[in-house]
Amino acid sequence: MQSCEISSDSTDDPLSSGLRRHRQPRIVVIGAGLAGLATTKTLLENGFTNVTVLEASDRIGGRVQSIQHGNAILELGATWIHGANGNPVYHLAKDSGLLEHTTDEERSVGRISLYAKNGVAHYQINNGKRIPKDLVEEFSDLYNEVYELTQEFFQNGKPVGAESQNSVGIFTRDVVRRKIMLDPDDSESTKKLKLSMLQQYLKVESCESSSPSMDEVSLSEFGEWTEIPGAHHVIPGGFMQVVELLAQDIPSRMVRRGKPVRRIHWNYSFQQAEEITQDEHEHDHNRDCWPSQAPAHVECEDGERLPADHIIVTASLGVLKKSHETLFSPGLPRDKVQAIEKLGISTTDKIFLEFDEPFWSPECNSIQFVWEDEAQLEQLSYPQELWYRKICSFDVLYPPERYGYMLSGWICGEEALLMERCDDETVAETCTELLRTFTGNPNIPKPRRILRSSWGSKPYIRGSYSFTRVGSSGGDVERLAMPLPYAKSTKAPPLQVLFAGEATHRKYYSTTHGALLSGQREASRLIEMYQDLYNAETTKPNM
Repeated sequence: MQSCEISSDSTDDPLSSGLRRHRQPRIVVIGAGLAGLATTKTLLENGFTNVTVLEASDRIGGRVQSIQHGNAILELGATWIHGANGNPVYHLAKDSGLLEHTTDEERSVGRISLYAKNGVAHYQINNGKRIPKDLVEEFSDLYNEVYELTQEFFQNGKPVGAESQNSVGIFTRDVVRRKIMLDPDDSESTKKLKLSMLQQYLKVESCESSSPSMDEVSLSEFGEWTEIPGAHHVIPGGFMQVVELLAQDIPSRMVRRGKPVRRIHWNYSFQQAEEITQDEHEHDHNRDCWPSQAPAHVECEDGERLPADHIIVTASLGVLKKSHETLFSPGLPRDKVQAIEKLGISTTDKIFLEFDEPFWSPECNSIQFVWEDEAQLEQLSYPQELWYRKICSFDVLYPPERYGYMLSGWICGEEALLMERCDDETVAETCTELLRTFTGNPNIPKPRRILRSSWGSKPYIRGSYSFTRVGSSGGDVERLAMPLPYAKSTKAPPLQVLFAGEATHRKYYSTTHGALLSGQREASRLIEMYQDLYNAETTKPNM
């Protein structure tokens, strides 16, 4: 058993001194991704010692996964530190020297689009021809102008017209198409090209939002997502180095890998708690640390039960959507269930292709796929055998001295799940044919190696990151983050079940800093609760 004694550099710290006088609260953190590790690190730094982290998979990091591939490190998950000014992930990385070798190509100011940075994006049509650079720039200016309009509905409180169906995709497609068709200077063929580029831009936007389609992303809420100012950075040594920094001061005995959770029991009778913890008491020489009453416990898949005063759930929104009905006993309150159901999460996958030699020109930073026959389509949905049409682009990884000759493709939505079910050989052949078709170069060889992500089919992940779906709002994010039991509705012990993870951060959902900050937020709830508790006890008047 863990000892009740704790050490602290400061004997004046009310939390630490209070925890020395009383038993340590039993805290179980579910998930060892950025949110779970940030929670645990913050708790340990503030005097809590009875913390157990349960990680279902055999590794820590969650949706951060850096893979050594030859001489390079490839990111299957999180890639960018989005923004520098005040971003806790940026400051953690910078202060630890992780950005010392970040090159100019891996540092981007302004809105980034997947990997595209310095150099020129080659917009290729499926007839093998390249769209002229000036035409691409002309269309890009138009698209970005409309993108700015999508931000204004939330930021400026603009009313959303019924014709947009409160959808970013429908609104953007309608406005851009109208502007293209009304341009008197463009020929019909130029207009068709621009309409085709619009569809490709929306595919890229879907990958960035991790939505099946921008038609599913809420227009009224789109502008609430907040971009942190400053440059975006890639970590040359891998984003896992941030995970390792968070984990380095967490004792390894606290993190139990390969430990999936079957059920979270909360708000249950103290008699049940006494029965469950009886065996632990019989073998415990420090009985004062473990009172028989525990308001909650975690039941693991292997049958082990862990009594807890507080359980911090950092499972992804995808896992909650799939399992919330069986994961919580009693079931979650209706409004929390509705928040889980309303909010969106989908899959964005990467496909890395390594070649012996580059077939692209030195200034090319990406190959963008523009299908001419999609110009007039309303919704881009494909039959299963055409899943590859959702691959929006392949980006060139820089610098070649580090990565060799490597492309990174992007695919999202249901088509990403279909890609995940294919074997490597099929995906490699399909991507090679796409590249041959769009570049007009039939001699492009098959890649020497392929590596790809599979976030949608991982049972303990089930998606890449969250978005505000049509019909949902930032209020749903707040409801998802609200601890149980609700304080105003019960006299039961507070903060039995807390929720963290990127999907619980109203402004920074979908980001690593959102995940980290959400973990710190939930740890702070407990820190404040115990400070208040012990401060109150030390100031009680003598009766």
